[in-house]
Amino acid sequence: QVQLVESGGGLVQAGGSLRLSCAASGSIFSINTMGWYRQPPGKQRTLVAAQTSGGILNYADSVKGRFTFSRDNAKNTMYLQMNSLKPEDTAVYYCNVAIWGLNYWGKGTLVTVSS
Repeated sequence: QVQLVESGGGLVQAGGSLRLSCAASGSIFSINTMGWYRQPPGKQRTLVAAQTSGGILNYADSVKGRFTFSRDNAKNTMYLQMNSLKPEDTAVYYCNVAIWGLNYWGKGTLVTVSS
């Protein structure tokens, strides 16, 4: 099994910054995609930022220019740097890896942005 653990969420003021981390452990092979998703209260989970195995990086339009995806392969960790946060960014953020057609998710970390 693959385990993903998010950290870095919390309560921040609008305009502030936060960096989320996702540490992966277990057997990780043939990763197709990796990235971050979020689920605002009462809404569906949607893509925030993800990278394919080919290196293609995709961002949701709502976060382009504000959020940056990165990873540290040596530490088996991916990051989401979030700047200029808005109340609309309030959500539970989940890290994700897709391996051989299977999706693995962390338990999520809550980001609350106050106005």
